Amino acid sequence: MKRKSTVSNIGQGEYRTKVSGPYFRFDLYNNAGDVVLSQWLEQPPHLDNSTQELDCMPFQQGVEGMATKINRTVTVNGVKRWIHCNTEQEYCDRLAKLFCKEPQSEVKHLFSEYALNWFETYSKPNIATATVKLYSHLLTYHIIPAFEGMAVEDIRADDIQRLFNGMDTSKETKYKVKRLLNQVLNAAVDDEFLVKSPLKSDRIKITGAESTTTATYSVEQMQYLVQHIGDIQSAQDRTYMAIQALHPLRLEEVLGLKWSDIDLEHMSLSVNRAVTHPTRNQPEVKDTKTKSSVRTIGLSQLAVSYLTPGRADEFVLGGNSPLSYTQVRRMCERIQKDTGFTEKITPKRFRTTVLTDLYDKTRDIKLVQAAAGHTTAEMTLKHYVKGRGNVVKSAAAIESAYTA
Repeated sequence: MKRKSTVSNIGQGEYRTKVSGPYFRFDLYNNAGDVVLSQWLEQPPHLDNSTQELDCMPFQQGVEGMATKINRTVTVNGVKRWIHCNTEQEYCDRLAKLFCKEPQSEVKHLFSEYALNWFETYSKPNIATATVKLYSHLLTYHIIPAFEGMAVEDIRADDIQRLFNGMDTSKETKYKVKRLLNQVLNAAVDDEFLVKSPLKSDRIKITGAESTTTATYSVEQMQYLVQHIGDIQSAQDRTYMAIQALHPLRLEEVLGLKWSDIDLEHMSLSVNRAVTHPTRNQPEVKDTKTKSSVRTIGLSQLAVSYLTPGRADEFVLGGNSPLSYTQVRRMCERIQKDTGFTEKITPKRFRTTVLTDLYDKTRDIKLVQAAAGHTTAEMTLKHYVKGRGNVVKSAAAIESAYTA
């Protein structure tokens, strides 16, 4: 039985194509009747040895192979398709491929199954353990429930907007969901389940409260803590306080320090690794957050008196193995009690405070960016420098801020 394929498109000029068998030659003609391009393919099983004439084919004459960044829609067998390509040759190849496809009843793919398969196959094996935990949470509690029972092919911009509208979370969390959903839908485009990701619609808006920023300790509070480090009973707790309160390090960077990273001769401290806790009490040693995080900063003179170096391969905190989050939490509680400090001791507040005061003393954002281990100065200004008014230079600036 003959099947008539129809192709329609608004293009420049009217061109015809002839599709014939048994070896399926795909010809494009210009208005003068000249063959512009011929494409030989194997005979598709669903076409018999007949010839089909199709009018109004889009084809722009020009230099063959010239990059044109083509973006056109065609309707083949009643189905609208987008063709994105760079050259007319590539465009014709893709158009010919559409003709070769056996017309089938539409098979749809359940979004929940597709998203989980993508996560397990392509995402999970290639991301950090902490990111696996984050993605799993976002999929389980936000993304999959929003499209429960829906096919990938049926998801529209309205469905995605309703997802964001229904999220009672911060704006930052919504953007995390958007970035993850974007990966899933882009994969669906690659698999040709979607012609275009509905997430790319300009109509989709994300609103909501901004995430709460980390507050700094006051200069007076920092001066108090630095002056009372000696009151802390545990030697390990004193070491932690001397490093965390006087240097712009992330907690995972402090926990990842080994004695080989501290150079007392040259008064420097090197960040080479990090310790994260995907499971709260199971520390995991890994690379730093970014390449920029690998850095050497000045070692505070005030901190030196509280450091008792161990073996080069030992962790500064924990010895043979790094501390867990539970151990860090208990350590902070002990420090608060021993110093008589009135507020909760929070590792992240120290980093934010140190970076803020480093900028306040130096007004050198590039210096602060380097000390923080940030890729961009914008990141430093946006999240860490709260506006309070070289390597060794940064250590001296911090010391002067916290000594009377």
